[in-house]
Amino acid sequence: MKNIALIDDDFINEKTCFTELISEIKKAFGSSNIEVPMRHHHDFSNPKEGIESTLLLMPAWNPSKEAGVKIVTVSPNNGKFDLPSIQGTYIYMDAHKGAVKAVLAAKSLTAKRTAATSALASSYLSRENSSSLLMIGTGALSTNLIIAHASVRPIKRVYVWGRNFAKAQAVCDGLSNETFKITAIETITEVISNVDIISCATLSKTPLVLGKFIKEGQHIDLVGAYKKDMREADDEAIKKSQIFVDTYLGGLKESGDIVIPIQNGTIKESDVKADLFELCSNKKQGRQNDKEITFFKSVGHALEDLAAATYYYNKFSNE
Repeated sequence: MKNIALIDDDFINEKTCFTELISEIKKAFGSSNIEVPMRHHHDFSNPKEGIESTLLLMPAWNPSKEAGVKIVTVSPNNGKFDLPSIQGTYIYMDAHKGAVKAVLAAKSLTAKRTAATSALASSYLSRENSSSLLMIGTGALSTNLIIAHASVRPIKRVYVWGRNFAKAQAVCDGLSNETFKITAIETITEVISNVDIISCATLSKTPLVLGKFIKEGQHIDLVGAYKKDMREADDEAIKKSQIFVDTYLGGLKESGDIVIPIQNGTIKESDVKADLFELCSNKKQGRQNDKEITFFKSVGHALEDLAAATYYYNKFSNE
């Protein structure tokens, strides 16, 4: 167990350059070398809380180079204990000889790679001149999503909504020194029809992005609602949109945002235009014109974790 690097949240938060991280994740999605089996998704009872928890195991490897697995738990009620709902560890290994090279804090790793993946998708799907963003949700992902989106588009105006206004204000306060103007809002309907990008990161079981408020040219970025009974956008929103996913394997099977509209006949699997593998390898195109509404659903993928872990390990090794 000698010489194993311990890469903590502080290092990841301090050393992240989103343009660099986005570039690394783009390269990974455009490569045919990285192998990713279907992630293990296990829901298990949590009698003390009366709501299920989840265990996720997410392996990936680049043969004879690097490999890794993320071990994550999701406990939806952790807010009342002042703990994040998502907790975990990433084990980074040498795929040639099998040795463990590093253990990384999965909390920050996941937040950074998830935000970078959404921004990567936005670079294909949002209008190039997108200057306004609505952030729905105030968890650990919200700040990262805002900064990541602003790294690929000329964002000048950001609005933040959460069920707790004080938390929305805290997100704004934390980003008060950024180049964009940021404001907490009381209701989603105040601005949803007027922004260029709508990003949503919640554990909601009922839609927050309603199609009746969506306007042409907008880009919808959904990164929460990771289970089949959760959703962040309603049927009308998805029906009005051109649909994209991070991966077909996860996007079509794991999230209610895609699964429920397929089951009720609102859309068909064939309505999904492309995934990030196809976009990043230039096999398919993203946005076709300035009027269409684009809809991106991300459930997370182990390729993103491996690309991010490699990025941070290389930074740590060069310190």
